[in-house]
Amino acid sequence: MFESIRVASKGKASMLIVGQFKGESLNTETKALDADGSLVKASKRADANGALGSIVEVHGSNGYERALIVGLGSRDGFDAGSLRKVAGKTGRAIAKVKAKSANFQICMALKKLKKSDAVDAFTAGAMIGEGLGMLSWSFDSLRGSATNLPTQTKLAVHSCCSAFNDGVERGLGFAEGTNIARTLSQTPPNIATPMWIAGEAKKMARKSSNLKCTVFSGKKLEEERLAGHINVGKASENKPCMIRLEYTPARGKSKKPIVLVGKTISYDSGGLSIKVGGGMVGMKRDKDGGCGVFGAMHIIANVIKPNRPVVALLVSAENSISDEAYRPDDVLTFRNGVTVEITNTDAEGRLVLADGLCWACEKENPEYIVDMATLTGGVVVALGSVFGGMWCDDDDLRAKIEAAGESTGELVWRMPHHEKYNAMMKSPIADILNSAPIREAHPIQGAAFLTYFVEEGVKWAHLDIAGTHALKKDNEFMCAGPSGFGARLLADLVERS
Repeated sequence: MFESIRVASKGKASMLIVGQFKGESLNTETKALDADGSLVKASKRADANGALGSIVEVHGSNGYERALIVGLGSRDGFDAGSLRKVAGKTGRAIAKVKAKSANFQICMALKKLKKSDAVDAFTAGAMIGEGLGMLSWSFDSLRGSATNLPTQTKLAVHSCCSAFNDGVERGLGFAEGTNIARTLSQTPPNIATPMWIAGEAKKMARKSSNLKCTVFSGKKLEEERLAGHINVGKASENKPCMIRLEYTPARGKSKKPIVLVGKTISYDSGGLSIKVGGGMVGMKRDKDGGCGVFGAMHIIANVIKPNRPVVALLVSAENSISDEAYRPDDVLTFRNGVTVEITNTDAEGRLVLADGLCWACEKENPEYIVDMATLTGGVVVALGSVFGGMWCDDDDLRAKIEAAGESTGELVWRMPHHEKYNAMMKSPIADILNSAPIREAHPIQGAAFLTYFVEEGVKWAHLDIAGTHALKKDNEFMCAGPSGFGARLLADLVERS
């Protein structure tokens, strides 16, 4: 959509952007910008209804080449997140006419909101920055000679005040982390192998003085008894690895780290329990939990810079097929001593997550652990594409995750833990099964399996994002494809912890 977006402090923009609430005329503060009366006149047109994201274009207005009156929706129920949608609709209109600069005077319309609904200039700027930034993502690096790519413009954002500008900078930073996750998700499996992903993590760490990357592969996996990685990945020529990213703050180093664990299966064929029909198409996105964690670490290191350490574990393997593949009926022993009977090699993500959870508990001394994964199709049946599933029994951590979800628009819904679900995972010959032979409570089975690898007393949440990690069609500020779900959610969670 845009080649780049920057905040401008000098010069005059070519386009003016103002806001209008549904069923209302322009407010006094916005009218003060309207020296020639063109905005007020346009706001009385039939199409100037103020519906969220509606656009009314005015040519040659108040010394600008054109102005846009953007609908803010109903005053009742308006929230900051609505401005992401406003940014998306506005950004499309800006890009359509190839404008190179725009002066956002949205704050003028927000000054008379109820105190309970008030949105300050910084927050408004952050939402506009996020929406514009996420709208601008594209993945054209693999286009060849048969494609003519459209020309994209560089956009300079002007605004009413420094607080709004600062907010836009923050929002663009959050969008960049999300877009990094989307790009990683979109990269095909013949490129995005586990070790290639490790290389990208190393590149990110080199660019940030507060990040360190360590990669565990080969014999190191055996030394650390990472049985999930070893067995899930051993059928592939693209060998598995666990990628550890560590953020170290300038202050607060003595605090316990927050640990984020991301399922990063670079491709999932199902293994010997092979996926049938069209079931393999799109399985490059089985790494999207790890992609979200990857993007979150970019935001953490470069935008919010919290005063506490944060560790990310990207547990990565390719689930392939060969005479080396692990099998149904195999029994694996994990580093915490739990034995697992394999009943389905297509339930592989939980095996590498088990490694990450064991490591986090034993090695990191965590304040809390959050793992994120495209774990089960069952969570899509349960929650569709609106909410990610959340399993968390700690009230404080759960409340923070829910608040982060509301703030970022990456919503989660609590699902149950219970001893009876754990009992469903019992094996007749080992401790537990990796997949129970019944379909009931399918997404809960995955969470129940993971509980066996979290030490008692450790705060932990499991997020199943199988329904939210990709979009089937465009929305207001994102195109169809990977959503980068979790990058902003986890960064917001860390910031409020």
